[in-house]
Amino acid sequence: MAILSVSRQKSLLLSQILPVRTMPFSLPKVWVTSEELHLINGGKSGEKDTIFKGPTAPVTSIAISPDGKRLLAGCWDRTIWSWSLQNRQPLLRYRGHTDFVKCVLTLKLSGTELVVSGGADASVIVWNLEYAEKLHVLKGHSRGILDLALDPTTYPPEVSVPKGRQEAVIFSAGSDRGIRQWRVGVEKAEQVEAGKPMLVHDTSVCCLRFDDDEDLWTASADGTTKCLSRSHGFLPDTTIQHGDYVRAVAIDEAGGFAITAGRSEDIKVWDRGSGDLVHVYEGHYEEVTGLVMLEQRCVSVGIDATVRVWSLKSDDLRVARRKQEEDRKALLKGDITGESTAAGDPSVGSLTEEEARELEELMQDE
Repeated sequence: MAILSVSRQKSLLLSQILPVRTMPFSLPKVWVTSEELHLINGGKSGEKDTIFKGPTAPVTSIAISPDGKRLLAGCWDRTIWSWSLQNRQPLLRYRGHTDFVKCVLTLKLSGTELVVSGGADASVIVWNLEYAEKLHVLKGHSRGILDLALDPTTYPPEVSVPKGRQEAVIFSAGSDRGIRQWRVGVEKAEQVEAGKPMLVHDTSVCCLRFDDDEDLWTASADGTTKCLSRSHGFLPDTTIQHGDYVRAVAIDEAGGFAITAGRSEDIKVWDRGSGDLVHVYEGHYEEVTGLVMLEQRCVSVGIDATVRVWSLKSDDLRVARRKQEEDRKALLKGDITGESTAAGDPSVGSLTEEEARELEELMQDE
């Protein structure tokens, strides 16, 4: 399982990282900068081993083609870039959005590989991957789209998808707080129950994730993460009060945990059934922008330019909780200062005034 992460600066070591993704196929892990895409041994310390070049504007999202041969990246320049994973050469660019491309995913229907993208222009576009041909433009959102997710009941994960499948349902969410569903095929695409978005949050919905039970988890700028139960018509079954602005949610199926992160900089581990807080991991010193699971390890990325790995195994959680409690007691006694030694230098990766303004526009609501 590969990790794909998106960063925001010229230097690999000075990058401000946006989302992170796991992808199928036996690929290295991917770290993407605003001008180069680096394949590295992510999740652990390691040297970069492959570089993909092209974009001169920040990259916001990445995906791998269904056949595992192409890397695709959504960009601030309003296009989707693509490269051959075999020789790293740039391939087609997909042009059609009128604002930032925020999210991309790929799938294969009726024997045709497709790209689906969501943009700050509030549109979902379906493309023929092979020819960069725009097949469908879907309208319904009133503000920018922040995330897309394939319904696993219509398009099972990874290699189990039947070859003859002709359509799939895609969920989209964004700054208008609505979650919409789209039935997508090569010949036709339409909104499911047009005019009836799911409205379960007070403001922007930043992240959509399906769990193995095929329920939908959401992360929102209203400070909550919710589990929307499929069997109850996607009404909230569990609500987690993370606090502040929640950017990402991940599910640890083996441990029964939901993990949330965002503007508060902490990684919070919750009992996914009860919604009770289990543990808070600390380490990032700026906003956390993405989470993915690798077995019982949670990988987080953030604006502080770091990739961090947190164990969710019961023994490791027990040790972490005990250490945190010991540190808390020592702090109360005055034995330690409470100052972070892991934060590093906040000035690393500093942006120009113009870059900072652009990044703020991307990170805020549309």
